[in-house]
Amino acid sequence: MKSLICVKPGEFAMVETKEPLENAGHSILRLERLGICGTDYHAFGGNQPFFNYPRILGHEIAGRIEQTGSELFKVGDRVTVSPYIYCGKCIACRNSKTNCCVSMNVIGVHSDGGMQEYISVPNHLLIHGNGLEPDQLALVEPLAIGAHGVAKANVLPGENVLIIGAGPIGLATADFVRIAGGRVIIMDVAIEKLEFCRKIMGFIDTVHAVSEDTYLQLSVLTNGEMPTAIFDCTGNLQAIECGFTYLAHSARYVMIGLQKQEISFNHPEFHKREATLMSSRNALPKDFEHVINSIKNGDIQTENYITHRIDFEDVKEQFSSLRQPGETVVKALIHFS
Repeated sequence: MKSLICVKPGEFAMVETKEPLENAGHSILRLERLGICGTDYHAFGGNQPFFNYPRILGHEIAGRIEQTGSELFKVGDRVTVSPYIYCGKCIACRNSKTNCCVSMNVIGVHSDGGMQEYISVPNHLLIHGNGLEPDQLALVEPLAIGAHGVAKANVLPGENVLIIGAGPIGLATADFVRIAGGRVIIMDVAIEKLEFCRKIMGFIDTVHAVSEDTYLQLSVLTNGEMPTAIFDCTGNLQAIECGFTYLAHSARYVMIGLQKQEISFNHPEFHKREATLMSSRNALPKDFEHVINSIKNGDIQTENYITHRIDFEDVKEQFSSLRQPGETVVKALIHFS
């Protein structure tokens, strides 16, 4: 079979590898679709934390089962994958927080992922397609990231919620804020992304992050109160630190994005608001279930996210072009023959 390996930052190699062998407790999937994630872009660019090379990237998986010993699945079933391999024994796992296992191993990050024609996956990480099509299944994992963050923040109906970053995770977060009944405000540095939010996704309230009056715009949109929940979905240090200045009193600040540096903020201002700072990592099984139900009942329109499609054979040559200035890439899907 063919596998696309990220040999080092900036370099892919398409190689012939052996198909995975049958393994107790695992199923073998034939890839149908694979979403390209920000993690993949960062790994290719050499700025992804907790990463080693060489690596087969990709964790937004949609495939069919080729071999399985599981009683819950059969050959031919369409599935997606929860790519978070957890130990089941650490303090996080014992508290049902397998998304932040002490020994976390994310498929496509810490171990080889889906940029290959077949992959072996532990049975307990398989998720029934439940009638969804491959395009939809490839969106389940990134949507679950947003769903998890919104659940963690306990977004309430009617509250003003600011999402910083209009990439796929920011849009996923916005969709689940909307489903929870929150009022969505999206901020980004790219005007074309804000236009996409308004025209394609239907999020009307947007703020250009490089405007001189961003604080005033947010104040007007929130009737002078400022957002009571803020999600950073950029992983950009400057954006994260600016986010602290927009917090309402008693607000929650949730960091979904990840960057490598230390964060600083004004402690007295944060303290007098009795604000809450939290991180949101990966997703839980219940988040995947929420996403699949939301797609099936029409609350999530996955086709709105998909802006680019690439054949697996062409990824090596076309990958870099997806990150060129002016390319409004929300979600690119890899197609397997």
